[in-house]
Amino acid sequence: MAAAQTGTGKTASFTLPMLHRLLRHANSSTSPAKHPVRALILTPTRELAAQVDESARRYGKHLSLRVGCVYGGVPMNPQVAMLRSGVEILVATPGRLLDHVGTNNVRFQSVEFLVLDEADRMLDMGFLPDIKRIVDLIPSTRQTLLFSATYSEDIRRLAGDWLKDPVKVEVAPRNTVTETIKHTVMHVTEQDKSRQLVTLLQEGTVSQALVFCNTKMGANRLTRQLQNKAIDSEAIHSDRSQIERTAALDNFKEGKTKVLVATDIAARGLDIEQLPHVVNYDLPHNSEDYVHRIGRTGRAGQKGEAISFCTPEDKESVRAIEKLINKKLEISAPTSTNRNTANTKRSPTSTQTRQSRSDIKQPAEDSFFSQPYVAQTGFNPSATRIDKNTASAPAKSEKKKPIAALFMPPASDKKS
Repeated sequence: MAAAQTGTGKTASFTLPMLHRLLRHANSSTSPAKHPVRALILTPTRELAAQVDESARRYGKHLSLRVGCVYGGVPMNPQVAMLRSGVEILVATPGRLLDHVGTNNVRFQSVEFLVLDEADRMLDMGFLPDIKRIVDLIPSTRQTLLFSATYSEDIRRLAGDWLKDPVKVEVAPRNTVTETIKHTVMHVTEQDKSRQLVTLLQEGTVSQALVFCNTKMGANRLTRQLQNKAIDSEAIHSDRSQIERTAALDNFKEGKTKVLVATDIAARGLDIEQLPHVVNYDLPHNSEDYVHRIGRTGRAGQKGEAISFCTPEDKESVRAIEKLINKKLEISAPTSTNRNTANTKRSPTSTQTRQSRSDIKQPAEDSFFSQPYVAQTGFNPSATRIDKNTASAPAKSEKKKPIAALFMPPASDKKS
């Protein structure tokens, strides 16, 4: 049961000894029976499974041991062909592995090693029932290994069901982070987050960043906002197809994309060389996830910076993170805004516009429509013309008639 800081080489720590101990089974035979599954590595996400598979292939490049990988989101037929041809080391996500078990594509009677990589995350994602089903299929004489950067009390209790008198290896105190990472927190409002991020990216303060959001919709929305500002960015989350997720991750690793906006599927185990910044656009609900998120930078002794946006509602989360890692987050002042200045400048202009409109000379009013109708005692055509000077001051004794009276003759003249 091993715990170590992120970026310290946990994958190599279980893969290299495993390859060494499996050397006695190495052979170049083409018979599938000569290549049964002898080591099973379970991971919580597809991206981590692909990365562990790549590492195992690299470490065992010159060995006659076959390595395979199965995960969801891609067609099963190529995986079926691979499994039936035989592999000694199998890397898998629990769900897809059980699919292959159900169709009798894989057997575990020869398994000697079971590795649960990022074990606590698999429990958080609800994989516990699947893991129990898989563990029941594996011989009890196996060696079981649990690896993670953090261990909750729940996983420690459950480890008692899978491990017998385990050796506990902790490279550093629990939940500590590497000293090569600088931690900063920026106090902002929820509405100002995207503008602050755009400013950091456009001013060159952040050259490349992995940005974490708590929801898939939030990741999509932020990606569109960055793209509208001509910032190369892509999103990675569980609603995207595996091909899209793999392409987005590869583009980011190769430097083709400046910003990768992700949910917590990218928080575990991903090894991105020389990533300078991780940005917590949304602070994680679980403070232990902070340790995994920021562990994508500052790996293998490299320096990195973790920037976290903190809204007034997130202050408790910041305190929980500081308590967990036993470290104060350095406060960074938000970039200045010109919004108030712009509003100040805009107001006089609007006032001037309103004043200039009021200064426009209006045409003279037609007294026929602006003055009240005055009833006549007798119908005199020559008297129907209203003199402009006298109409402006009608006699007090004259009664105002409704406007409808303009369209009918006076009541006294009906007989005529």
